[in-house]
Amino acid sequence: MHKTSKALMMKIKYPILLLVILISFPFFSQQSYSQSNLNGDTTNHSSSLFREDDPILAMLDSLANVRFFESDNNHLLHSKSNDYNFAEYQIPVYPDSVYAERIASLNEQSPFEYVFNQEVKEFIELYAVKKRQLTARIMGLASLYFPLFEEQLDKYNMPLELKYLAVIESALNPIATSRAGAKGLWQFMYGTGKVYGLKVTSYTDDRYDPYKSTIAACEHLKDLYDIYGSWSLALAAYNSGAGNVNKAIRRSGGLKSFWSIQRFLPRETRAYVPAFIAVSYVMNYAKEHNLYPANPGILYYDVDTVTVKSILTLDQVSEMLNIPMEEVKFLNPAYKQGVIPANKDNTFMLRLRKKYVGDFINNEASLYAFKTKKGLEQEALLAIATEVRDIDYHYVKSGESLGSIARKYHTSVDQIKRLNGLKSTVIRPKQRLIVYAPSSTAKPKITQTKPVTTNTHTSAPQPETSDTSAQSLAAVEENGTNNISEDTPPVSPRITHTVVSGETLSLISRKYGCTVDELKSWNNLSENTIRVNQKLIIYKGSAPATTSVTKPQTASARYHYYTIQKGDNLWDIAQKYDVTVADIKRVNSIRHANLLRPGQKIKIPK
Repeated sequence: MHKTSKALMMKIKYPILLLVILISFPFFSQQSYSQSNLNGDTTNHSSSLFREDDPILAMLDSLANVRFFESDNNHLLHSKSNDYNFAEYQIPVYPDSVYAERIASLNEQSPFEYVFNQEVKEFIELYAVKKRQLTARIMGLASLYFPLFEEQLDKYNMPLELKYLAVIESALNPIATSRAGAKGLWQFMYGTGKVYGLKVTSYTDDRYDPYKSTIAACEHLKDLYDIYGSWSLALAAYNSGAGNVNKAIRRSGGLKSFWSIQRFLPRETRAYVPAFIAVSYVMNYAKEHNLYPANPGILYYDVDTVTVKSILTLDQVSEMLNIPMEEVKFLNPAYKQGVIPANKDNTFMLRLRKKYVGDFINNEASLYAFKTKKGLEQEALLAIATEVRDIDYHYVKSGESLGSIARKYHTSVDQIKRLNGLKSTVIRPKQRLIVYAPSSTAKPKITQTKPVTTNTHTSAPQPETSDTSAQSLAAVEENGTNNISEDTPPVSPRITHTVVSGETLSLISRKYGCTVDELKSWNNLSENTIRVNQKLIIYKGSAPATTSVTKPQTASARYHYYTIQKGDNLWDIAQKYDVTVADIKRVNSIRHANLLRPGQKIKIPK
């Protein structure tokens, strides 16, 4: 070919080639995901489902730091349980049709909506191929925690498959902590945990307590199921909050199936249910994948509890009873400082292997006085007990710094940073910080006594105690946040509640012993929608202006009455009135929601 023609062809050829590469790039990068992911290469794939900072992967990887395993016995379990004659390190591979058939079988036996698709398959490969050694550890820990989960789930009449949710949340690592600050087997955030009775102090954190956190998880999941009537949507709300799920339902046009609203959910939540299905599959078909438990060295029925009646350290327990410190900490992760701040008015539970329980009981008195190698005397420990402080919230005001806040609460800047996952000392006005409540002054408790009346003042409340209601309520911003200066001294019957993830007006009204209508009236709300971090005014202990203090409520004051329309369901009705499905069933003695008929009148609790 002529030199000039050749040069011309090259000029044309390169732009076309570049164009083809650019057009094809998304295809190639997407297709390369699965293989690269199985090889452990998750970097530089922003469109991939799994990344290095993926929370599910992070929890799996956290198991690598849990040393409490006797994995040397793993080969014994393999030789005894190998029903398929696999080689010891063989990784079985199955066609999609086999996965689909097995998951369809699980679906027939479960109230969950088990389906097989590409997302589920990728998570199956994560647990059964890429992270199979860590999955073996999860299976070992399951022998310690699943009986506890099943016992509580059965008590609450909930599906036992929910035990697999803890695998997604924490990989069954009892001390798991997320980047957002969620903690424990069930990954409770501080605010949500507080709603369900999980207490956090300077020495203890109930979110790490396997027993207490499991009860809280059951109650939380039951509340979410009562809202949605779907376990898949309840799981999604557990992960991202009911607010995000409600938004996704609205954006989908009112559809109430996880797969219908999936694309409207936060990225992490979109993967949540597929991961749950994959874990359910792998745990039920582990032998088919040549997966066997790594022995954790301890089983659920080997563990018992004793009551601690005086302050005690885990060092004392370990040294005097000759129990490995690693074991004591593993079984009692809630004592985050290694101190059990018990006294005669406030006892605590200590979990030990059954073989040590007799030694504890027989030597209890001397155990409290035992001096450890660290030289901690009983007097010094008793001094620690008086410093136990509850965790509280502080809202940053203009001009404050971490140093000034630390001085106010008698703590350190580093402690505040650790509690809130802060990487720097930069804070901003109105930011909410978790802090220790002041140890020197007890927080005044708000009593629910009624206002005292005299012959002089028989009806209207005094202006000083009414909190100038008109101005106060007018100061509530459009998004529901109270705009009143935080420097304004609070009036005794009035408190401010900050909405946490998963709360509804119904839950909050039950917590404070008021009605949803009262909450809406006090906060000038026209609908039942509330948002996380929204501040609500609560007049705790004072009767609403329109209701007599002494007059008992009539049925009409306690209930709305609703007439069933064609196409209605309890979920829609509960959403409309911001109550739970269970509340409606209870007050109307409804056992089967599908028996509702148009024209039927039902009561809705206020």
